[in-house]
Amino acid sequence: MNIRSFVSAACMGMVFSIAMPAGAHGMGETVTPNFQHAIPNIPGKSLTAVVVDYAPGGVSPAHKHAKSAFIYAYVVSGAIESQVDEGPKRIYHAGESFFEAPGAIHRVSRNASDTQPAKLLAVFVVDSDDKILTTPVK
Repeated sequence: MNIRSFVSAACMGMVFSIAMPAGAHGMGETVTPNFQHAIPNIPGKSLTAVVVDYAPGGVSPAHKHAKSAFIYAYVVSGAIESQVDEGPKRIYHAGESFFEAPGAIHRVSRNASDTQPAKLLAVFVVDSDDKILTTPVK
């Protein structure tokens, strides 16, 4: 697969955070940087990945991402309830994925289980100048 194919696949995508040390952003979720690199044949664009671990019942606050960000989210384990913009709330299970378009608001992002943990991989294709990738929405 060439880099354009990979970026195209990633551009279908959605979720989380800023590339910084692991930390809690909401109640019961921890975001850990996984990968960050400039895309060599697309000047001004970078690929950033983070892992979001949700404790049972864990929730992320409503948020938006950098205006340039295409986000692809893949549920690694457990089940995640998500709502982007005015779309329907949906539960995604391990092996399923969803995306978030630039400028979207991620209204609901939470572990769908009160008893089992869940894990999400979020891959951002973003302008390299965008340093703050997630901002809470009130």
